[in-house]
Amino acid sequence: MPNGPFYEHVVGYWEESRKRPEEVLFLKYEDLCRNPEEQVRKLASFLGRKTSVDVEKVLWRSNLNRLKELEVNRNGVCTPCIPNTIFFRTGTVGDWKNYLTSDIAQRLDDLTRDKLQGTALSFDDE
Repeated sequence: MPNGPFYEHVVGYWEESRKRPEEVLFLKYEDLCRNPEEQVRKLASFLGRKTSVDVEKVLWRSNLNRLKELEVNRNGVCTPCIPNTIFFRTGTVGDWKNYLTSDIAQRLDDLTRDKLQGTALSFDDE
């Protein structure tokens, strides 16, 4: 698999975040979408930063619609063949299923369930 074994990598970091929460922070995309302010505060706390001043700035700067409009993300490239625009879709949890057949999506759900079995880690599609 290009870029390594995804599940082993993610579960490894998940487990380390449970053993050493002061050293490893584990954030999930789903949580960032549901409550970005809470997740930014969690990140700031982890980094030992005061949150009262910068949360709104971070939320504004990391807003998906704003990031889509930055020149580098409209015209830049990651590698010679991959435009940066490919990294921005809807910013909606579960949108990945719109890009797969229902059979492939189900197989991926089954694989994820199998690979995460025995951990307290889960990913939500909605």
